[in-house]
Amino acid sequence: MVSSAIVNTYPLSSYTFGTKEHKMEKDSSVADRLARMKVNYMREGMRTSVEGILLVQEHNHPHILLLQIGNTFCKLPGGRLKPGENEIEGLKRKLSSKLAANPPANPPNWKIGECVATWWRPNFETIMYPYCPPHITKPKECKKLYLVHLSEREFFAVPKNLKLLAVPLFELYDNVQRYGPVISTIPQQLSRLQFNMINQ
Repeated sequence: MVSSAIVNTYPLSSYTFGTKEHKMEKDSSVADRLARMKVNYMREGMRTSVEGILLVQEHNHPHILLLQIGNTFCKLPGGRLKPGENEIEGLKRKLSSKLAANPPANPPNWKIGECVATWWRPNFETIMYPYCPPHITKPKECKKLYLVHLSEREFFAVPKNLKLLAVPLFELYDNVQRYGPVISTIPQQLSRLQFNMINQ
């Protein structure tokens, strides 16, 4: 794990992007997703998920890479851990599944940094909180967001049914309506970091 208050941020143009086969979503609606979560909870207990914050820069301003599904929904790359799986190794597996070429001839060297946020889902609902409410003894999901330190050059392969967007921090900030509470608060979580903008 890499822990540093200084984050080297490279231009978006220094990365190469390709495509790979479709990666279908397991659920066709939010209701389906919550229903599946309920079934998994009964079998495995609380869901633990990890997501990566991948930073690039454009015009000397940090941008976060988000996967866009359809025309509106955006999410961070990551996903659910297997029962007992290490968070760091699980995040590397999920990042490769979402963004590495198939087969991974030259997989990205994922350098996972520190956990910058932890979110809790108290019930089988869409609402998540950056704390576990005191009256909740059996939360349904714990989601952790990790900073991912990108190398100077990488190749990302994006599933054909998804788009990879570079979204500036200023667009994310307080934009709950567009990005939801988890993604729209990332600028505050990163505010204590110093971004070292590297122009090539």
